[in-house]
Amino acid sequence: MNQNNRRNFIKNAAVLGFGVPATMGPVSAAFTASDSASGAEAGSQQQAPNQFSLFITTDLHAQLHTHDEFFWENEKAVYKKRGGLAVLKTMIDGLRAQHPQNILYDGGDYFHGHGVASMSEGEALIPLMNAFNYDLILPGNWEVVYKKKKMLYDMGHSNAAKICANMWHKTNDADNGTLIYPPYWIKYIAGAKVGFIGFTDHLVPKRQSPAYSEGIGFTHATDNVAKYIKYLQEVEGCGIIFVVTHMGLAQQVGLANDPNIAGADFIIGADTHERVRVPIQGKYTKVVECGAFGSFLGKLDVTVKDGKIDSYHYALLDVDPVKYPANKKMLALVDTAAAPYAASLQKVLGYTATPLVRYFVLETPMDNLITDAVMWKFKPDIALSNGFRFCQPLAVPEGAQKVAITNEFLWNMLPVDSTAKTGEVTGQQILEWLEKELENAFATDPSKRFGGWFVRFAGMEVNCTIGKPKGQRVNTVKIKGQPLDKNKMYKIVACEREGDPNDTLCRIEKVSNPVATQITLHAVIEEYLAANGVVSPKLEGRTIATDQPATLLTQLQGTTYNFR
Repeated sequence: MNQNNRRNFIKNAAVLGFGVPATMGPVSAAFTASDSASGAEAGSQQQAPNQFSLFITTDLHAQLHTHDEFFWENEKAVYKKRGGLAVLKTMIDGLRAQHPQNILYDGGDYFHGHGVASMSEGEALIPLMNAFNYDLILPGNWEVVYKKKKMLYDMGHSNAAKICANMWHKTNDADNGTLIYPPYWIKYIAGAKVGFIGFTDHLVPKRQSPAYSEGIGFTHATDNVAKYIKYLQEVEGCGIIFVVTHMGLAQQVGLANDPNIAGADFIIGADTHERVRVPIQGKYTKVVECGAFGSFLGKLDVTVKDGKIDSYHYALLDVDPVKYPANKKMLALVDTAAAPYAASLQKVLGYTATPLVRYFVLETPMDNLITDAVMWKFKPDIALSNGFRFCQPLAVPEGAQKVAITNEFLWNMLPVDSTAKTGEVTGQQILEWLEKELENAFATDPSKRFGGWFVRFAGMEVNCTIGKPKGQRVNTVKIKGQPLDKNKMYKIVACEREGDPNDTLCRIEKVSNPVATQITLHAVIEEYLAANGVVSPKLEGRTIATDQPATLLTQLQGTTYNFR
Protein backbone atom coordinates (compact mmCIF):
# COMPACT_ATOMS: atom_id res chain seq x y z
CA MET A 1 0.00 0.00 0.00
CA ASN A 2 1.62 3.30 -1.02
CA GLN A 3 1.63 6.33 1.25
CA ASN A 4 -1.31 8.07 -0.47
CA ASN A 5 -3.45 4.94 -0.34
CA ARG A 6 -2.51 4.48 3.31
CA ARG A 7 -3.63 8.06 4.11
CA ASN A 8 -6.91 7.55 2.23
CA PHE A 9 -7.51 4.30 4.06
CA ILE A 10 -6.90 5.91 7.47
CA LYS A 11 -9.19 8.80 6.53
CA ASN A 12 -12.02 6.48 5.50
CA ALA A 13 -11.42 4.29 8.54
CA ALA A 14 -11.84 7.28 10.83
CA VAL A 15 -15.15 8.17 9.17
CA LEU A 16 -16.45 4.64 9.66
CA GLY A 17 -15.31 4.31 13.25
CA PHE A 18 -14.72 0.59 12.67
CA GLY A 19 -17.51 -0.64 14.87
CA VAL A 20 -19.19 -4.06 14.90
CA PRO A 21 -19.29 -5.46 11.34
CA ALA A 22 -22.48 -6.04 9.45
CA THR A 23 -23.94 -9.54 9.75
CA MET A 24 -23.28 -11.88 6.86
CA GLY A 25 -26.26 -12.43 4.62
CA PRO A 26 -27.57 -15.99 4.28
CA VAL A 27 -26.27 -18.32 1.60
CA SER A 28 -29.36 -19.75 -0.02
CA ALA A 29 -27.86 -23.06 -1.12
CA ALA A 30 -24.54 -24.77 -0.47
CA PHE A 31 -23.22 -27.88 -2.17
CA THR A 32 -20.03 -29.71 -1.32
CA ALA A 33 -18.04 -32.48 -2.94
CA SER A 34 -15.44 -34.73 -1.38
CA ASP A 35 -14.49 -36.52 -4.58
CA SER A 36 -10.88 -36.61 -5.67
CA ALA A 37 -11.79 -36.03 -9.28
CA SER A 38 -10.67 -34.55 -12.56
CA GLY A 39 -11.76 -31.10 -13.65
CA ALA A 40 -14.59 -32.59 -15.70
CA GLU A 41 -16.04 -33.97 -12.47
CA ALA A 42 -16.82 -32.39 -9.11
CA GLY A 43 -19.17 -29.72 -10.42
CA SER A 44 -17.24 -28.52 -13.49
CA GLN A 45 -20.27 -27.63 -15.59
CA GLN A 46 -20.35 -24.84 -18.16
CA GLN A 47 -19.78 -21.57 -16.36
CA ALA A 48 -22.64 -19.06 -16.43
CA PRO A 49 -22.05 -15.27 -16.53
CA ASN A 50 -22.90 -15.04 -12.81
CA GLN A 51 -20.45 -17.78 -11.75
CA PHE A 52 -16.75 -17.74 -10.87
CA SER A 53 -14.25 -20.28 -9.55
CA LEU A 54 -11.57 -19.90 -6.91
CA PHE A 55 -8.65 -22.33 -7.33
CA ILE A 56 -6.55 -22.82 -4.20
CA THR A 57 -3.05 -24.15 -3.68
CA THR A 58 -1.15 -23.93 -0.43
CA ASP A 59 1.85 -25.26 1.47
CA LEU A 60 3.57 -26.46 -1.71
CA HIS A 61 6.87 -26.35 0.19
CA ALA A 62 8.74 -26.07 -3.11
CA GLN A 63 7.93 -29.67 -4.09
CA LEU A 64 8.94 -29.73 -7.75
CA HIS A 65 8.30 -33.34 -8.66
CA THR A 66 5.57 -35.96 -8.52
CA HIS A 67 6.02 -37.79 -5.22
CA ASP A 68 4.58 -40.37 -2.86
CA GLU A 69 1.54 -39.17 -0.93
CA PHE A 70 -0.06 -40.55 2.21
CA PHE A 71 -3.76 -41.36 2.53
CA TRP A 72 -5.62 -42.89 5.48
CA GLU A 73 -8.16 -45.42 4.21
CA ASN A 74 -9.97 -48.05 6.29
CA GLU A 75 -7.72 -47.31 9.28
CA LYS A 76 -4.47 -47.92 7.43
CA ALA A 77 -1.91 -46.00 5.42
CA VAL A 78 -2.15 -46.07 1.63
CA TYR A 79 0.41 -44.45 -0.68
CA LYS A 80 -0.26 -42.99 -4.13
CA LYS A 81 1.70 -40.84 -6.58
CA ARG A 82 0.54 -37.23 -6.50
CA GLY A 83 1.71 -33.70 -7.24
CA GLY A 84 4.53 -32.30 -9.32
CA LEU A 85 4.45 -28.71 -10.58
CA ALA A 86 4.18 -29.80 -14.21
CA VAL A 87 1.18 -32.01 -13.37
CA LEU A 88 -0.38 -29.21 -11.36
CA LYS A 89 0.16 -26.82 -14.27
CA THR A 90 -1.75 -29.09 -16.68
CA MET A 91 -4.58 -29.43 -14.19
CA ILE A 92 -4.89 -25.71 -13.45
CA ASP A 93 -4.65 -24.69 -17.11
CA GLY A 94 -7.45 -27.11 -17.97
CA LEU A 95 -9.68 -25.91 -15.17
CA ARG A 96 -9.08 -22.24 -15.96
CA ALA A 97 -10.02 -22.88 -19.60
CA GLN A 98 -13.26 -24.56 -18.46
CA HIS A 99 -13.95 -21.79 -15.94
CA PRO A 100 -12.75 -18.56 -17.58
CA GLN A 101 -14.02 -16.39 -14.72
CA ASN A 102 -11.55 -17.54 -12.09
CA ILE A 103 -9.07 -16.55 -9.41
CA LEU A 104 -5.91 -18.56 -8.70
CA TYR A 105 -4.66 -18.15 -5.12
CA ASP A 106 -1.75 -19.58 -3.11
CA GLY A 107 -1.86 -19.65 0.69
CA GLY A 108 1.85 -19.55 1.50
CA ASP A 109 4.86 -21.73 2.36
CA TYR A 110 5.77 -21.82 -1.31
CA PHE A 111 9.46 -20.82 -1.22
CA HIS A 112 10.77 -23.36 1.31
CA GLY A 113 10.85 -27.12 1.82
CA HIS A 114 13.11 -28.59 -0.88
CA GLY A 115 16.86 -28.53 -1.51
CA VAL A 116 16.51 -26.38 -4.63
CA ALA A 117 14.60 -23.79 -2.62
CA SER A 118 17.00 -23.84 0.32
CA MET A 119 20.15 -23.67 -1.80
CA SER A 120 18.81 -20.78 -3.89
CA GLU A 121 17.04 -19.07 -0.95
CA GLY A 122 13.79 -19.35 -2.87
CA GLU A 123 14.97 -17.60 -6.04
CA ALA A 124 14.80 -20.72 -8.22
CA LEU A 125 11.09 -20.98 -7.43
CA ILE A 126 10.19 -17.49 -8.68
CA PRO A 127 9.90 -18.27 -12.43
CA LEU A 128 7.95 -21.41 -11.60
CA MET A 129 5.41 -19.44 -9.58
CA ASN A 130 5.09 -16.83 -12.31
CA ALA A 131 4.45 -19.54 -14.91
CA PHE A 132 1.20 -20.38 -13.09
CA ASN A 133 -0.06 -16.77 -13.36
CA TYR A 134 -1.32 -16.60 -9.79
CA ASP A 135 -3.68 -13.73 -9.09
CA LEU A 136 -3.01 -13.53 -5.35
CA ILE A 137 -0.54 -14.94 -2.80
CA LEU A 138 -0.15 -14.80 0.98
CA PRO A 139 3.12 -15.13 2.94
CA GLY A 140 3.23 -18.29 5.05
CA ASN A 141 5.10 -18.89 8.28
CA TRP A 142 8.12 -20.30 6.39
CA GLU A 143 8.41 -17.38 3.95
CA VAL A 144 10.55 -15.70 6.63
CA VAL A 145 13.14 -18.52 6.66
CA TYR A 146 15.67 -16.62 4.50
CA LYS A 147 15.00 -13.51 6.61
CA LYS A 148 13.12 -10.33 5.86
CA LYS A 149 15.14 -8.90 2.97
CA LYS A 150 15.01 -12.17 1.04
CA MET A 151 11.31 -12.66 1.79
CA LEU A 152 10.63 -9.24 0.31
CA TYR A 153 12.71 -10.13 -2.76
CA ASP A 154 11.14 -13.54 -3.41
CA MET A 155 7.58 -12.40 -2.79
CA GLY A 156 8.23 -9.14 -4.61
CA HIS A 157 9.41 -10.87 -7.77
CA SER A 158 6.19 -12.81 -8.00
CA ASN A 159 3.80 -11.22 -10.47
CA ALA A 160 0.82 -11.95 -8.23
CA ALA A 161 -0.76 -9.48 -5.83
CA LYS A 162 0.34 -9.94 -2.20
CA ILE A 163 -1.67 -9.25 0.93
CA CYS A 164 -1.24 -9.60 4.68
CA ALA A 165 -3.08 -7.49 7.26
CA ASN A 166 -1.04 -8.49 10.32
CA MET A 167 2.62 -8.43 9.25
CA TRP A 168 4.33 -5.15 10.12
CA HIS A 169 7.66 -3.43 9.67
CA LYS A 170 9.46 -3.47 13.03
CA THR A 171 12.29 -1.10 12.20
CA ASN A 172 13.97 2.13 13.25
CA ASP A 173 12.92 4.09 10.17
CA ALA A 174 9.82 5.68 8.67
CA ASP A 175 8.33 2.28 7.82
CA ASN A 176 8.13 1.27 11.48
CA GLY A 177 4.62 0.16 12.38
CA THR A 178 3.35 0.12 8.80
CA LEU A 179 2.10 -2.97 7.00
CA ILE A 180 4.61 -4.83 4.84
CA TYR A 181 1.92 -5.81 2.34
CA PRO A 182 -1.50 -4.33 1.55
CA PRO A 183 -4.13 -5.78 3.89
CA TYR A 184 -6.66 -6.64 1.20
CA TRP A 185 -7.19 -7.21 -2.52
CA ILE A 186 -10.35 -6.65 -4.56
CA LYS A 187 -11.51 -8.37 -7.74
CA TYR A 188 -14.53 -7.59 -9.92
CA ILE A 189 -15.83 -10.89 -11.27
CA ALA A 190 -19.14 -12.50 -12.32
CA GLY A 191 -21.13 -9.41 -11.38
CA ALA A 192 -19.66 -9.25 -7.87
CA LYS A 193 -17.08 -7.18 -6.08
CA VAL A 194 -15.02 -9.72 -4.16
CA GLY A 195 -12.66 -8.75 -1.33
CA PHE A 196 -9.81 -10.80 0.11
CA ILE A 197 -8.23 -10.00 3.52
CA GLY A 198 -4.99 -11.82 4.39
CA PHE A 199 -3.48 -13.03 7.69
CA THR A 200 -0.49 -15.17 8.57
CA ASP A 201 0.22 -16.81 11.92
CA HIS A 202 0.94 -14.31 14.70
CA LEU A 203 3.11 -16.97 16.42
CA VAL A 204 5.80 -17.01 13.72
CA PRO A 205 8.53 -15.52 15.97
CA LYS A 206 7.99 -18.38 18.45
CA ARG A 207 7.42 -21.19 15.96
CA GLN A 208 10.40 -20.41 13.75
CA SER A 209 13.92 -19.54 14.80
CA PRO A 210 13.58 -15.96 16.16
CA ALA A 211 16.28 -14.58 13.85
CA TYR A 212 14.21 -15.43 10.77
CA SER A 213 11.55 -12.81 11.48
CA GLU A 214 13.82 -10.08 12.80
CA GLY A 215 12.45 -6.71 11.68
CA ILE A 216 8.89 -8.05 11.36
CA GLY A 217 6.04 -7.62 13.82
CA PHE A 218 2.88 -9.72 13.98
CA THR A 219 -0.55 -9.25 15.51
CA HIS A 220 -3.46 -11.65 15.92
CA ALA A 221 -6.12 -11.61 13.20
CA THR A 222 -8.80 -10.60 15.69
CA ASP A 223 -6.99 -7.28 16.24
CA ASN A 224 -8.15 -5.87 12.92
CA VAL A 225 -10.16 -8.36 10.84
CA ALA A 226 -13.49 -6.78 11.87
CA LYS A 227 -12.43 -3.31 10.74
CA TYR A 228 -11.28 -4.57 7.34
CA ILE A 229 -14.48 -6.54 6.81
CA LYS A 230 -16.47 -3.39 7.63
CA TYR A 231 -14.25 -1.29 5.37
CA LEU A 232 -14.67 -3.65 2.40
CA GLN A 233 -18.41 -3.81 2.96
CA GLU A 234 -19.22 -0.18 3.68
CA VAL A 235 -16.52 1.76 1.82
CA GLU A 236 -15.61 -0.52 -1.08
CA GLY A 237 -19.04 -2.13 -1.41
CA CYS A 238 -17.78 -5.72 -1.56
CA GLY A 239 -20.66 -8.21 -1.53
CA ILE A 240 -18.39 -11.23 -1.09
CA ILE A 241 -15.49 -11.41 1.38
CA PHE A 242 -12.89 -14.14 1.74
CA VAL A 243 -10.50 -14.09 4.70
CA VAL A 244 -7.39 -15.94 3.53
CA THR A 245 -5.20 -17.22 6.34
CA HIS A 246 -2.03 -19.18 7.06
CA MET A 247 -2.75 -19.95 10.72
CA GLY A 248 -3.50 -23.68 11.00
CA LEU A 249 -6.86 -25.40 11.05
CA ALA A 250 -7.46 -25.19 14.81
CA GLN A 251 -6.78 -21.43 14.85
CA GLN A 252 -8.90 -20.96 11.73
CA VAL A 253 -11.88 -22.80 13.20
CA GLY A 254 -11.41 -20.74 16.36
CA LEU A 255 -11.53 -17.59 14.21
CA ALA A 256 -14.68 -18.86 12.48
CA ASN A 257 -16.32 -18.94 15.93
CA ASP A 258 -15.19 -15.42 16.83
CA PRO A 259 -17.69 -12.54 16.32
CA ASN A 260 -14.90 -10.45 14.77
CA ILE A 261 -15.16 -12.59 11.62
CA ALA A 262 -18.88 -11.93 11.09
CA GLY A 263 -19.43 -10.73 7.54
CA ALA A 264 -16.84 -13.03 5.93
CA ASP A 265 -18.21 -15.70 3.62
CA PHE A 266 -15.27 -18.12 3.94
CA ILE A 267 -11.95 -18.56 5.68
CA ILE A 268 -9.59 -20.03 3.08
CA GLY A 269 -7.00 -21.59 5.37
CA ALA A 270 -3.49 -23.03 5.25
CA ASP A 271 -0.50 -24.10 7.36
CA THR A 272 -1.39 -27.45 8.98
CA HIS A 273 -1.68 -29.32 5.65
CA GLU A 274 -5.16 -30.50 6.56
CA ARG A 275 -7.41 -31.85 3.81
CA VAL A 276 -10.82 -30.33 4.38
CA ARG A 277 -13.20 -32.05 1.94
CA VAL A 278 -16.43 -30.58 3.33
CA PRO A 279 -16.31 -26.97 4.59
CA ILE A 280 -16.28 -26.76 8.38
CA GLN A 281 -19.14 -24.57 9.56
CA GLY A 282 -18.20 -22.25 12.40
CA LYS A 283 -20.54 -19.95 14.27
CA TYR A 284 -19.93 -17.03 11.89
CA THR A 285 -18.41 -18.47 8.72
CA LYS A 286 -17.01 -21.59 7.03
CA VAL A 287 -13.44 -22.91 6.85
CA VAL A 288 -11.54 -24.91 4.25
CA GLU A 289 -7.88 -25.98 4.06
CA CYS A 290 -6.49 -27.61 0.95
CA GLY A 291 -3.69 -30.04 1.79
CA ALA A 292 -0.02 -29.61 0.93
CA PHE A 293 2.96 -30.35 -1.34
CA GLY A 294 1.02 -29.71 -4.57
CA SER A 295 -0.82 -32.99 -4.01
CA PHE A 296 -4.22 -31.29 -3.90
CA LEU A 297 -6.08 -28.37 -5.45
CA GLY A 298 -9.02 -26.68 -3.78
CA LYS A 299 -11.86 -25.66 -6.09
CA LEU A 300 -14.65 -23.35 -4.93
CA ASP A 301 -17.33 -22.61 -7.55
CA VAL A 302 -19.54 -19.65 -6.64
CA THR A 303 -22.87 -18.57 -8.11
CA VAL A 304 -23.58 -14.86 -7.63
CA LYS A 305 -26.94 -13.17 -7.11
CA ASP A 306 -27.28 -9.44 -6.40
CA GLY A 307 -23.53 -9.26 -5.88
CA LYS A 308 -23.48 -11.89 -3.11
CA ILE A 309 -23.00 -15.66 -2.87
CA ASP A 310 -26.23 -17.39 -3.86
CA SER A 311 -24.78 -20.92 -3.83
CA TYR A 312 -21.42 -22.63 -3.91
CA HIS A 313 -19.80 -25.96 -4.69
CA TYR A 314 -16.51 -26.92 -3.07
CA ALA A 315 -14.23 -29.87 -3.82
CA LEU A 316 -10.72 -30.95 -2.89
CA LEU A 317 -9.16 -32.46 -6.01
CA ASP A 318 -6.19 -34.81 -6.25
CA VAL A 319 -3.31 -33.67 -8.44
CA ASP A 320 -3.10 -37.06 -10.12
CA PRO A 321 -0.34 -37.64 -12.72
CA VAL A 322 -2.42 -40.39 -14.35
CA LYS A 323 -5.27 -37.96 -15.08
CA TYR A 324 -3.10 -34.94 -15.90
CA PRO A 325 -0.03 -35.47 -18.10
CA ALA A 326 2.86 -33.23 -17.13
CA ASN A 327 3.06 -29.88 -18.90
CA LYS A 328 6.23 -29.99 -21.02
CA LYS A 329 7.06 -26.30 -20.71
CA MET A 330 6.75 -26.47 -16.94
CA LEU A 331 8.89 -29.62 -16.90
CA ALA A 332 11.59 -27.69 -18.74
CA LEU A 333 11.36 -24.83 -16.22
CA VAL A 334 11.61 -27.29 -13.33
CA ASP A 335 14.64 -28.96 -14.91
CA THR A 336 16.31 -25.58 -15.38
CA ALA A 337 15.64 -24.60 -11.76
CA ALA A 338 16.98 -27.91 -10.43
CA ALA A 339 19.97 -28.29 -12.78
CA PRO A 340 22.60 -26.51 -10.63
CA TYR A 341 21.81 -28.78 -7.69
CA ALA A 342 20.83 -32.04 -9.41
CA ALA A 343 24.07 -33.98 -8.93
CA SER A 344 24.18 -33.29 -5.20
CA LEU A 345 20.48 -33.96 -4.62
CA GLN A 346 20.45 -37.29 -6.49
CA LYS A 347 23.16 -38.79 -4.26
CA VAL A 348 21.92 -41.92 -2.43
CA LEU A 349 22.68 -41.74 1.31
CA GLY A 350 21.14 -45.02 2.46
CA TYR A 351 17.94 -47.05 2.36
CA THR A 352 14.78 -47.56 4.36
CA ALA A 353 12.81 -50.80 4.64
CA THR A 354 9.77 -49.04 6.13
CA PRO A 355 7.86 -45.94 4.93
CA LEU A 356 9.16 -42.59 6.18
CA VAL A 357 6.07 -40.66 7.24
CA ARG A 358 5.52 -37.41 9.14
CA TYR A 359 1.73 -37.12 9.15
CA PHE A 360 1.08 -38.37 12.69
CA VAL A 361 0.69 -35.73 15.40
CA LEU A 362 2.28 -37.56 18.35
CA GLU A 363 5.15 -39.64 16.94
CA THR A 364 6.42 -40.24 13.41
CA PRO A 365 8.76 -42.79 11.81
CA MET A 366 10.55 -39.95 10.01
CA ASP A 367 11.44 -38.13 13.23
CA ASN A 368 12.33 -41.42 14.91
CA LEU A 369 14.96 -41.80 12.19
CA ILE A 370 16.29 -38.30 12.85
CA THR A 371 16.40 -38.63 16.65
CA ASP A 372 17.86 -42.14 16.43
CA ALA A 373 20.70 -40.71 14.33
CA VAL A 374 21.31 -37.96 16.90
CA MET A 375 21.33 -40.52 19.74
CA TRP A 376 23.78 -42.69 17.79
CA LYS A 377 26.14 -39.78 17.14
CA PHE A 378 26.15 -37.97 20.49
CA LYS A 379 24.89 -40.62 22.95
CA PRO A 380 22.90 -38.21 25.16
CA ASP A 381 20.07 -39.19 27.46
CA ILE A 382 17.51 -37.59 25.15
CA ALA A 383 17.61 -36.52 21.48
CA LEU A 384 14.99 -33.98 20.39
CA SER A 385 13.37 -33.00 17.10
CA ASN A 386 10.88 -30.18 16.60
CA GLY A 387 7.29 -31.07 15.68
CA PHE A 388 7.67 -30.31 11.98
CA ARG A 389 4.87 -31.17 9.53
CA PHE A 390 6.55 -30.58 6.18
CA CYS A 391 7.90 -33.41 3.98
CA GLN A 392 5.87 -35.75 1.85
CA PRO A 393 6.31 -39.46 2.68
CA LEU A 394 8.77 -41.92 1.20
CA ALA A 395 6.88 -45.14 0.50
CA VAL A 396 8.28 -48.65 0.15
CA PRO A 397 6.46 -50.22 -2.84
CA GLU A 398 4.76 -53.56 -2.34
CA GLY A 399 7.23 -56.34 -2.96
CA ALA A 400 10.26 -54.09 -2.50
CA GLN A 401 12.66 -54.73 0.36
CA LYS A 402 13.99 -51.20 0.55
CA VAL A 403 13.92 -47.79 -1.13
CA ALA A 404 16.72 -45.24 -1.50
CA ILE A 405 16.99 -42.20 0.76
CA THR A 406 18.54 -39.49 -1.39
CA ASN A 407 20.09 -36.19 -0.43
CA GLU A 408 17.01 -34.56 -1.99
CA PHE A 409 14.79 -36.39 0.48
CA LEU A 410 17.06 -35.37 3.36
CA TRP A 411 16.54 -31.73 2.33
CA ASN A 412 12.78 -32.40 2.27
CA MET A 413 12.93 -33.75 5.84
CA LEU A 414 15.19 -30.97 7.08
CA PRO A 415 15.22 -28.00 4.67
CA VAL A 416 17.19 -26.00 7.25
CA ASP A 417 20.49 -27.72 7.99
CA SER A 418 20.79 -26.61 11.62
CA THR A 419 23.70 -27.47 13.87
CA ALA A 420 23.35 -29.80 16.84
CA LYS A 421 23.57 -28.31 20.31
CA THR A 422 24.03 -30.08 23.63
CA GLY A 423 23.01 -29.09 27.13
CA GLU A 424 21.92 -30.36 30.53
CA VAL A 425 18.51 -30.00 32.17
CA THR A 426 16.82 -31.30 35.30
CA GLY A 427 13.98 -33.75 35.26
CA GLN A 428 11.74 -30.97 36.54
CA GLN A 429 12.66 -28.81 33.53
CA ILE A 430 11.83 -31.69 31.20
CA LEU A 431 8.45 -32.19 32.85
CA GLU A 432 7.57 -28.48 32.64
CA TRP A 433 8.77 -28.32 29.04
CA LEU A 434 6.66 -31.35 28.02
CA GLU A 435 3.58 -29.71 29.53
CA LYS A 436 4.35 -26.54 27.60
CA GLU A 437 4.79 -28.44 24.33
CA LEU A 438 1.52 -30.32 24.86
CA GLU A 439 -0.19 -26.96 25.43
CA ASN A 440 1.36 -25.63 22.22
CA ALA A 441 -0.15 -28.54 20.30
CA PHE A 442 -3.48 -29.03 22.09
CA ALA A 443 -4.42 -25.77 23.85
CA THR A 444 -8.13 -25.45 24.51
CA ASP A 445 -7.92 -21.90 23.16
CA PRO A 446 -7.15 -22.38 19.43
CA SER A 447 -5.31 -19.04 19.25
CA LYS A 448 -2.67 -20.48 21.59
CA ARG A 449 -1.90 -23.49 19.36
CA PHE A 450 1.30 -23.66 17.36
CA GLY A 451 0.89 -24.98 13.84
CA GLY A 452 3.32 -27.85 14.45
CA TRP A 453 2.74 -31.24 15.98
CA PHE A 454 4.00 -32.49 19.35
CA VAL A 455 7.78 -32.51 19.82
CA ARG A 456 9.58 -35.77 18.90
CA PHE A 457 12.39 -37.55 20.72
CA ALA A 458 14.53 -40.63 21.32
CA GLY A 459 15.60 -41.96 24.71
CA MET A 460 12.34 -40.92 26.37
CA GLU A 461 8.83 -42.35 26.70
CA VAL A 462 5.91 -40.04 27.55
CA ASN A 463 2.41 -41.08 28.62
CA CYS A 464 -0.10 -38.21 28.52
CA THR A 465 -3.79 -37.40 28.36
CA ILE A 466 -4.51 -34.69 25.81
CA GLY A 467 -7.96 -33.86 27.18
CA LYS A 468 -6.67 -32.90 30.62
CA PRO A 469 -6.24 -29.22 31.60
CA LYS A 470 -3.12 -27.19 30.88
CA GLY A 471 -0.17 -28.27 33.01
CA GLN A 472 -1.78 -31.61 33.95
CA ARG A 473 -1.48 -33.63 30.76
CA VAL A 474 1.72 -35.59 31.47
CA ASN A 475 1.04 -38.83 33.34
CA THR A 476 4.45 -40.53 33.33
CA VAL A 477 7.89 -40.03 31.78
CA LYS A 478 10.66 -42.58 31.40
CA ILE A 479 14.20 -41.82 30.29
CA LYS A 480 16.21 -44.78 29.03
CA GLY A 481 13.62 -47.05 30.60
CA GLN A 482 13.78 -45.48 34.07
CA PRO A 483 11.18 -43.17 35.67
CA LEU A 484 12.07 -39.51 35.36
CA ASP A 485 13.88 -38.14 38.41
CA LYS A 486 12.94 -34.47 38.88
CA ASN A 487 16.23 -33.70 40.58
CA LYS A 488 18.55 -35.53 38.18
CA MET A 489 20.49 -33.77 35.42
CA TYR A 490 19.98 -35.18 31.92
CA LYS A 491 22.02 -34.53 28.80
CA ILE A 492 19.98 -33.47 25.77
CA VAL A 493 20.79 -32.76 22.13
CA ALA A 494 18.65 -30.80 19.67
CA CYS A 495 19.03 -28.48 16.71
CA GLU A 496 20.08 -24.91 17.45
CA ARG A 497 17.50 -22.25 16.59
CA GLU A 498 19.11 -19.10 15.26
CA GLY A 499 18.31 -16.13 17.45
CA ASP A 500 17.47 -18.08 20.60
CA PRO A 501 19.35 -17.20 23.80
CA ASN A 502 22.43 -19.36 24.25
CA ASP A 503 20.82 -21.24 27.15
CA THR A 504 17.60 -22.06 25.25
CA LEU A 505 17.43 -25.39 23.43
CA CYS A 506 14.34 -26.66 21.57
CA ARG A 507 12.31 -24.07 23.53
CA ILE A 508 13.69 -25.37 26.86
CA GLU A 509 14.94 -22.33 28.73
CA LYS A 510 17.85 -21.99 31.17
CA VAL A 511 19.70 -25.05 29.91
CA SER A 512 22.96 -25.73 31.78
CA ASN A 513 26.30 -26.07 29.97
CA PRO A 514 25.00 -25.36 26.45
CA VAL A 515 27.52 -26.29 23.76
CA ALA A 516 27.13 -25.68 20.03
CA THR A 517 28.77 -28.68 18.37
CA GLN A 518 29.19 -27.12 14.90
CA ILE A 519 28.02 -30.50 13.52
CA THR A 520 24.97 -30.18 11.26
CA LEU A 521 22.00 -32.50 11.43
CA HIS A 522 22.49 -33.36 7.74
CA ALA A 523 26.02 -34.53 8.49
CA VAL A 524 24.76 -36.61 11.42
CA ILE A 525 22.09 -38.33 9.34
CA GLU A 526 24.43 -38.93 6.40
CA GLU A 527 26.96 -40.55 8.74
CA TYR A 528 24.24 -42.62 10.44
CA LEU A 529 22.86 -43.90 7.12
CA ALA A 530 26.34 -44.69 5.83
CA ALA A 531 27.05 -46.73 8.97
CA ASN A 532 23.72 -48.57 9.03
CA GLY A 533 22.95 -49.05 5.33
CA VAL A 534 19.27 -49.91 5.71
CA VAL A 535 17.06 -48.42 8.43
CA SER A 536 13.49 -49.37 9.38
CA PRO A 537 11.96 -46.71 11.65
CA LYS A 538 8.39 -47.20 12.82
CA LEU A 539 5.99 -46.11 15.56
CA GLU A 540 7.30 -47.42 18.90
CA GLY A 541 5.11 -45.80 21.53
CA ARG A 542 7.59 -43.07 22.40
CA THR A 543 4.53 -40.86 22.99
CA ILE A 544 1.31 -42.51 24.12
CA ALA A 545 -1.89 -40.54 24.65
CA THR A 546 -4.47 -42.34 26.77
CA ASP A 547 -7.33 -40.62 24.93
CA GLN A 548 -6.05 -40.65 21.31
CA PRO A 549 -4.64 -43.30 18.96
CA ALA A 550 -0.95 -43.42 18.06
CA THR A 551 -2.07 -42.65 14.50
CA LEU A 552 -3.74 -39.34 15.44
CA LEU A 553 -3.70 -37.24 12.25
CA THR A 554 -5.08 -33.85 13.31
CA GLN A 555 -5.00 -31.44 16.25
CA LEU A 556 -8.58 -30.38 15.54
CA GLN A 557 -11.15 -31.92 17.87
CA GLY A 558 -14.88 -31.43 18.29
CA THR A 559 -15.90 -31.11 14.63
CA THR A 560 -16.96 -33.50 11.87
CA TYR A 561 -13.54 -33.19 10.20
CA ASN A 562 -11.41 -36.28 9.58
CA PHE A 563 -8.05 -36.37 7.83
CA ARG A 564 -7.94 -38.81 4.93
